[in-house]
Amino acid sequence: MTNTDITAAEPYAAEVPVRLEWARHAPEVYKAMVRLDSAAKKGLDPKLYELVKIRASQLNHCAFCLDMHTKDALAAGESVERIVQLGAWEESRHFYTEKELAAIELTEAVTVLTDGFVPDEVYERAAKRFDEAELSQLIAAITVINAWNRFGVTCRMTPGHYQPGQHR
Repeated sequence: MTNTDITAAEPYAAEVPVRLEWARHAPEVYKAMVRLDSAAKKGLDPKLYELVKIRASQLNHCAFCLDMHTKDALAAGESVERIVQLGAWEESRHFYTEKELAAIELTEAVTVLTDGFVPDEVYERAAKRFDEAELSQLIAAITVINAWNRFGVTCRMTPGHYQPGQHR
């Protein structure tokens, strides 16, 4: 192949349009979600909080939330390497503290309730690493990101335009 045979780079696929601007049509619900989100993160380490949000968003396939929380995690000082490895955390345990691993594992159990419960051993590992107040906040944070993911996925919110800290 010669240089004359090489064509210009293929363009990216078109952006999928948003289905529904739910926050505009249900502003009181949006405001309540923002207040709930703000309350849920109190007392949690900002990097841990973003790891939890990223992991739940990976599991729920919420591209908008993945865009937002990876950018917020980077802005909070999280490393690219730890964000990248999060999708395979079980094979990459050495990138995380035992406390973070307990939070990530609890995030998965709460997010994917396919068996209808959070296993006792998963809960106990988290309970050993977090005091009751912090564990309560962690469970709230996991619950809130799952709710945000449902809005994002259902309404097909478009990733790629978020700037770190934009929704604070």
